Amino acid sequence: MSAVPSVTADAHATLEARVARFPTQQIWLASQRAVSYREVDGAGSGALPLVLLHGIGSGAASWVQQFEMLGATRRVLAWDAPGYGASTPVAADSPAAADYASVLKEWLDALGIERCVLLGHSLGAIIAGAFAVTHAQRVAGLLLLSPAGGYGAASAEVRNTKRDQRLAMLNELGPQGLAEQRSTNMLSAHASDEARAWVRWNMARVIPHGYAQATHLLANADLASDLARHQGRINVAVGADDTITTPEACERIALAARTKLQVVPRAGHAGYIEAPAAYTAIIDTFCRASDGQRSQ
Repeated sequence: MSAVPSVTADAHATLEARVARFPTQQIWLASQRAVSYREVDGAGSGALPLVLLHGIGSGAASWVQQFEMLGATRRVLAWDAPGYGASTPVAADSPAAADYASVLKEWLDALGIERCVLLGHSLGAIIAGAFAVTHAQRVAGLLLLSPAGGYGAASAEVRNTKRDQRLAMLNELGPQGLAEQRSTNMLSAHASDEARAWVRWNMARVIPHGYAQATHLLANADLASDLARHQGRINVAVGADDTITTPEACERIALAARTKLQVVPRAGHAGYIEAPAAYTAIIDTFCRASDGQRSQ
């Protein structure tokens, strides 16, 4: 039994050493709010930047394997969403996707990114979809991994119940308790111990207020409605063993987006963490196709 904490400690030390190669940066926007983020820039690359938006129980550090694999060929950036890391929360207690998309626009403006490939995972897909609808000319390609659809189209009773259950869990467990009890759901039975430690590490670092706002966002959002209005190129992928945003649920998102769903074998909800080679290949292929959309 005593070996388990040692294994976890070793995994965390390894992760922190890898994360340290892509240190947190912070930028202040014209609206007097801060956004923290991590970045790697493929020097001399003519490729479009890749912008990564994490899910509700995660942060910018979760994308380190994608930094390592894709950073040599293009600029790759991952933000801490408003209310996560050192990023200023959005103003509304019960925000809409547009509140986060507005901050995303301001952040990209501040970094001089006029056009990019935009990738959203889970809750990040909701923000990515809202941004793509309102700023389509800035998105050469929209890639959604295990997208959360939101409950905005459901009845008020369903929306309130889903929201209140998650808020109650947060209040009862706190971030560390959430990480211990919920992180297993993010992965398939095929995930390595390192991947499990990685997901726990990220989830334990969420900030309660930011997580609560994101819970309201999830209750308020309707990703399918946004995607039905988006005319740009889009791909949707999900792990075959995802029990949070199931392949069946993601199929409905793909139908709304008028695209074919890609299902990744032996992967759960946080597939890009547990199956990095498969997911990075999907991302790289999509980015290379989107590079041709640079000026269109």
